[in-house]
Amino acid sequence: MRGKVGLLVCFSVLLWGSCLGRFVVEKNSLKVTSPESIKDAYECAIGNFGVPQYGGTLVGSVFYPKSNQEGCKSFDDFDISFKSKPGVFPTFLLVDRGDCFFTLKAWNAQRAGAAAILVADNRDEPLITMDTPEEENADADYLDKITIPSALVSKSLGDSIKKALSGGDMVNVNLDWREALPHPDDRVEYEFWTNSNDECGPKCDSQIEFVKHFKGAAQILEQKGYTQFTPHYITWYCPEVFILSKQCKSQCINHGRYCAPDPEQDFNIGYDGKDVVVQNLRQACFFKVANESGKPWLWWDYVTDFSIRCPMKDKKYNKDCADQVIRSLGVDLKKIDQCIGDTDADVDNPVLKTEQNAQIGKGSRGDVTILPTLVINNRQFRGNLDKGAVLKAICSGFQETTEPPICLTEDIETNECLENNGGCWQDKVANITACRDTFRGRVCECPIVNGVKFSGDGYTHCEASGGLRCEINNGGCWRKTQEGRTYSACIDDNSHDCKCPPGFKGDGVKNCEDVDECKERLACQCPECTCKNTWGSYECSCNGGLLYMHENDMCIRNGNTEVSWGFVWVIFLGLAVTGAAGYAIYKYRIRRYMDSEIRAIMAQYMPLDNQPNNVAHAEI
Repeated sequence: MRGKVGLLVCFSVLLWGSCLGRFVVEKNSLKVTSPESIKDAYECAIGNFGVPQYGGTLVGSVFYPKSNQEGCKSFDDFDISFKSKPGVFPTFLLVDRGDCFFTLKAWNAQRAGAAAILVADNRDEPLITMDTPEEENADADYLDKITIPSALVSKSLGDSIKKALSGGDMVNVNLDWREALPHPDDRVEYEFWTNSNDECGPKCDSQIEFVKHFKGAAQILEQKGYTQFTPHYITWYCPEVFILSKQCKSQCINHGRYCAPDPEQDFNIGYDGKDVVVQNLRQACFFKVANESGKPWLWWDYVTDFSIRCPMKDKKYNKDCADQVIRSLGVDLKKIDQCIGDTDADVDNPVLKTEQNAQIGKGSRGDVTILPTLVINNRQFRGNLDKGAVLKAICSGFQETTEPPICLTEDIETNECLENNGGCWQDKVANITACRDTFRGRVCECPIVNGVKFSGDGYTHCEASGGLRCEINNGGCWRKTQEGRTYSACIDDNSHDCKCPPGFKGDGVKNCEDVDECKERLACQCPECTCKNTWGSYECSCNGGLLYMHENDMCIRNGNTEVSWGFVWVIFLGLAVTGAAGYAIYKYRIRRYMDSEIRAIMAQYMPLDNQPNNVAHAEI
């Protein structure tokens, strides 16, 4: 009887959590590129297993088998292989919905060599999310091994593809996940809806394994301000008619307000659901306190360490063990206990109340009804909780060209700039390129090099501009060194012009030729002048010992110079004599002034020779 009541409570709790919720089907784009009869863009639903290629695309050719059309049996039994051959598109296997779990269809397709699986719906209805089966109804050993992406297509599209294939047409498809997640700015906000229960089977195991493997990347992204992470925990309330029952009391805290299923699905052994709720609350409070101290990334350390040091199987899933982990991480334990509060009191807990409100979907995000659930930029992630898959999804949430370095590593994306420079402009001499690698591909954008901004379309043309443009490849202008001299046609200002320097003529870009000033009679034309051309300039000398005046292009007598220097010497000597006389007068006046001051001081204390001697002592 107790078991029946417990099942009823669980059923009521789950009914509240799912039936009243709004579940959003996450979709990506499917573009049929051939044949012309069905060429178009369609929507398909992303499966909640495998590895969707968030931020990328996948091109393939569709194949619909003549046998095993539901994909519920191994294709080895039918001697069918979908492994790609060199120079041939990868195979997208199309199978019909029905007869077995979606995950089994994907697993059989993957083992046969398919690059992706498309499941055609067998009824006319809105698209649904293909999810993993319940643990008690399926062998879950292969679930985490599925790595190919999956998509559910409508019945009408499935029928159109089958018709085209039966008519002998090749159906080529482009699966596109580039817009599956919003990417509005340079910071990604993501949530992880999880559970501290470690005895709920493969799903619980996958959660903690994900936390352990993703911890390093998550902490780097958080510490450098690239992301804002928030953990969440699902709780349910106990129906009012069961609040006083033993089952509700064992599963809930705060008088039935916050509940969790029994970890062992047996109310008479092991831990209770309320133990899970309390630990969930402790993890949420740990994050709250750590976040207030400016170190929200410590949550990853706490959850990892608690799972290792305090597992249910070792009977350490309790407050004492949790407190030891908290102390080891240097987080204020008193603040965490205050946050948890009295779990037996008939009052709301502010943290768990907020968590329940957050479960309800807002905007483009549906209600959270599946554990675990990852929400990135307010969209629910679909697929395996694999470190690489999740990191790709987070990277696809950044605005293009703002991705952190971790998103541009070889393990995450392919650098398209390495092949043919991505089709962008390039200056091989200066080793400058307009190709900028991004997570989604590449952009052709004229660069900024050493403070010099290049302008242009980025594809065929980029040109240095600004005051420092001559520092980069001489601004694209002519430049040459000869006979120990260097001349440049680059004008170091805000213009884009190239102008040959004085003494040269040409376009200033590719060519500047020396001007022969002597031959073209541009200088050194006085009767006494002798002209000799040099590279970039000229030399002019005068006959008869005359001096050449470059400014006036004339020769003058050397005597004029001598007279001038003599006049300068006279002026110099005059100034010297005047200075000496002034100094002598200055010294004389100073001496007289000092003598008078000394005499005045002495006169106050003793009679001087030139003063009368009949001064009375009383008057002194």
